[in-house]
Amino acid sequence: MISWTADQDALRNGLAPWLHVLNAEHVELDARAEFPREKWEAIRRTGLLGLPLGERWGGLGQDLLTTMYVLEGLGEGCRDGGLNFSVTTHLVSTGVAVQRFGSAALKDRYLPGVASGALIGAHAISEPESGSDALAMRTRAVRDGDHFVLTGQKAFVSNGPVADLVVVYARTGARGGPLGITAFLVERDTPGLVVGPSTAKMGLRTSPFGELFLDDCRVPAANVVGSVGGGFLVLDHVMKWEILCGFAINAGEMRHRVERCREYARSRSQFGSPIGKFQAVAHRIVDMEIGVRTARAALYGAAERMVAGANVTMDIAVAKVVASEANVASALAAVQIFGGNGYTAEYGVEKELRNAVAGTIYSGTSEVQRNRIAAMMGL
Repeated sequence: MISWTADQDALRNGLAPWLHVLNAEHVELDARAEFPREKWEAIRRTGLLGLPLGERWGGLGQDLLTTMYVLEGLGEGCRDGGLNFSVTTHLVSTGVAVQRFGSAALKDRYLPGVASGALIGAHAISEPESGSDALAMRTRAVRDGDHFVLTGQKAFVSNGPVADLVVVYARTGARGGPLGITAFLVERDTPGLVVGPSTAKMGLRTSPFGELFLDDCRVPAANVVGSVGGGFLVLDHVMKWEILCGFAINAGEMRHRVERCREYARSRSQFGSPIGKFQAVAHRIVDMEIGVRTARAALYGAAERMVAGANVTMDIAVAKVVASEANVASALAAVQIFGGNGYTAEYGVEKELRNAVAGTIYSGTSEVQRNRIAAMMGL
């Protein structure tokens, strides 16, 4: 069990003054599928977007575990799940990638804007014909003097419609091999980059995603993140951070959901008794509590091993399956506990179920994670 310091608690508790802004009209914004610009500005003022980034670039210089702990607090306090998702995408896809692998010039040029949130970040990995199978990507990057020319199409780009910077993964070598992928930092107004409109989707509606089209898009060779052919290393690192940070937020959302259901079960009466007195309801809430505790243990355990330098491929896969599926089960239980109220949009409970389903798909589906675990077990 991790013992958090007073400084870590202060960082997490520092979000409290902003929660009334972050929670305003979250149901209505979800219904309109609208990116909440005013809330993004509030998030900027919290300093949250610079959590793991160095102080040299305006960040807070915090480690992985502290970053997860504060993000968990965001999930517990903020009811706008789409905004929470956009925060993680921005922070990890661009900030963590550039800080860990970018050149000194890239860091100095872009990280101050990423840390402050003045520049919104995204990454473009998936394609219409390749989702979880990232190595099958077809987007190409061909060297032309001091530039690379990128051609292809990307899909499901979270933050894409509002992003100022996108880390685009493209093939610079033979298909099928991990050494053939390179990561490029591409500015939104780069000629040849066309950003598609936001795609309507089931959940996380305030976090826009869509397609990117690259038509002879010329990117300076100096904007390679890492090394040519080293994009898979960038992607692997970013995916670990994305799973740990994103599902830490979900753990916070699950914690809030447990408490909300507990209070509802104590105040809502049927047949002359609070519904929490009925075993069927009480056991659902108990299972929700077990789920959030198990998810936190898996996530923070994997993070501790990662910080210690261990091979955490299986740990990350297990943590993602456990946390994502516990979140879906928790949200489904909440709808059932709230009954007719839970099924209505007004209470915001059904929205959480729609949001939770996405977690079993993005960052590698549950099926892909189980395949990975099976392979590491020698099956």
